[in-house]
Order: sequence, then structure tokens, then C-alpha cells
Amino acid sequence: MYLKKTYSTVQMAWWTRFESIFFVGIITAWVSAYHFFDLTWLKIPWTPLALIGTAVAFVIGFQNNASYGRIWEARQIWGAIVNTSRTFGMFVQAVINNEYTDQPMSKEELQGAIKSLTYRHIAWMTALRHAMRQSKPWETAVQHKTNQEWASPPEWDTTLEEDLKPYISEEEYKEILTKDNKPTALLYMQSAHLQQLKEKGAIWEFSFLELEGMLKDLFTHQGKSERIKNFPYPRHFATLNHFFMWIFVLLLPLAMVPQFLEIGHELATGYPWISKLFIWFSIPFYTIVAWVFHTMERIGRTGENPFEGTANDVPISTIARGIEIDLRQNLGEAKDEIPKQFEAKFDTQF
Repeated sequence: MYLKKTYSTVQMAWWTRFESIFFVGIITAWVSAYHFFDLTWLKIPWTPLALIGTAVAFVIGFQNNASYGRIWEARQIWGAIVNTSRTFGMFVQAVINNEYTDQPMSKEELQGAIKSLTYRHIAWMTALRHAMRQSKPWETAVQHKTNQEWASPPEWDTTLEEDLKPYISEEEYKEILTKDNKPTALLYMQSAHLQQLKEKGAIWEFSFLELEGMLKDLFTHQGKSERIKNFPYPRHFATLNHFFMWIFVLLLPLAMVPQFLEIGHELATGYPWISKLFIWFSIPFYTIVAWVFHTMERIGRTGENPFEGTANDVPISTIARGIEIDLRQNLGEAKDEIPKQFEAKFDTQF
């Protein structure tokens, strides 16, 4: 998530530098051909090109709306994870006690159970954010970056195995590594642990059902997050949008350059010097138009996947670490024992 109000002109120019150079090259080649060779016959009327441009604008707008919808839904899902996590942490500390036990547990055992459940929940968030950062064939994080040319999300700088170790026991750690879907396995462990505590009487049956309901909510949030991650914006829409944009951009010189050439001829009587060079003014105008259409299409394309780790994605690493800090502070841990929030890189939270 980019933290400043707007991207700078330099950042946007850097992000689109290769395409901008390509557009300048295209239009310069066409203008040179028209200027040095007699190609006045090679042109297309504005009407069909305007129809194509209108269609392209519509499909790009549809793509951008769909992309924003995916980003907003992802943010709502992780906002719900925040709320459920805080509630889970509060419930665990409030309902685990000796009120209904036949053989009272020691204070250390009760605190150990609370800590184990809380840490396992942190492990679940850790596993989920790592799962969301796994690369998919349709994602664009590697090829297309915004301002953070050298930045990467925390999950790319470490491994899931390293990040899980501090939060679960060695036995649980070995079992988790055998599972394909590690977040799901951790929630199953949570449920089994809650069942054990209920059988001991450390959790009242009604409280047990409440906590199981929270695990159900976490499964729901996880499933929604996985759905966005594993089901992309339909590839036929994305492919056709891309092709339509390039058809328009490549045909545009055949209408724009002859138009500027015609205007130059009209200026020949009063402004003979300007008339000879007027065709070259099509270069900046074409570059601007092509840049706008291409950049709008690219914004939608790079915004389709809100978890891949670009500057405009949902900052799931920051959200998960923020929840961990809240939970561990409310366990009574000292600040120097709790990991600090991930630092923003190049004005970007991950």
C-alpha cells in the first residue's frame, strides 16, 4: 500500500519508461515516413478509429472497476481477520479458567494454554500471508513494478518454515510441514486444543461453541482470501482488453499523422516555415494519447491481484504483524520481546 497522497511525476515516468520510449519510436518512424516519402495515400478516417477508441475505453473502464472491486474485497476480508483475531484473543483470555474443572489446572498451565492458542493463531496468520504471497502464473509483480524497484514484501526475504518456528511446538511444527494447506492445518490444531480444554473443564461448553464459531469465521475469511488469490480476473477478458488497446495504439498514427500533415498544408500560405514542420507535432500528441490508454490498461492489469506484493496491494504483512503485536501485548509480554512492525520501503507498506 503506497503511503503518500500521489505518485510523483518521476515515479510515473519511471514506471512507464519502456512503453513511453516505444511509443515515441513508433510515431517517429511514421512521421519520418510521411515527411520524407509520399505516403499521403496511407491513412484511415477518424470515424472507425474513434469507434475503436470508444470501445477500448469501455473495456478498460470495466477492467479497472473489476480490479478495484477485487482490491476492496481483499481489504474487507483482512479487515474482518483483524476484528475476529482481536475478539479471539480476548475470548481465550477470558474463558479459560478453573471454574468448571474437576481437577483444577495450575496458573502456569492455564497461562500456557492461553499463550499456546494465541501463538498458534499468530502462526495461522503467518502461514496465510505466506500463502497469499506465492507467485501465480497470471500475476505481474515480477514484470511490472511501481515505485519500489528494489523493494519486496517480507515473505520474499524469509521462508514460512523460519517464520512458523517461534509460534508452535516442535511436534506441531513437524506435523504442519507435512500438510499442503498449512493455514487449514493450524485451525484444525486450534479446534483439537479447544476440545481438549473443554474435556478438562477449562472451557465452559457454551464458551467452547463461541470459540469454535470464531474458528469457523477464520475458515471463512481464509477461504475468501484464497478465492481471490487462486481465481484471477478472467483471462479472456484480460487478454482481449490488452489486444484491443494495442490495436488502437498501433492504428492511431494512420489517422493522427495525416491529420497533422493536412493542418500543415493549410498553414502553408500564412506560415510556410511552420507548415513544413507541423507534422512533427504529432509526436508528442500521439505519445500522450497512447500513454494514457496504455497506462490505464496497465493499472487495471497490475491491480487484479491484491496479494502479490506490489505497492498498490493490500498490506497483509503489516496487518498480520499489527495483530500479532496487539495479541502479544495483551498477553503481558514486554515490548522488547515482541517483534516490531515491518518497516515501509520506498513509502510502501507490504
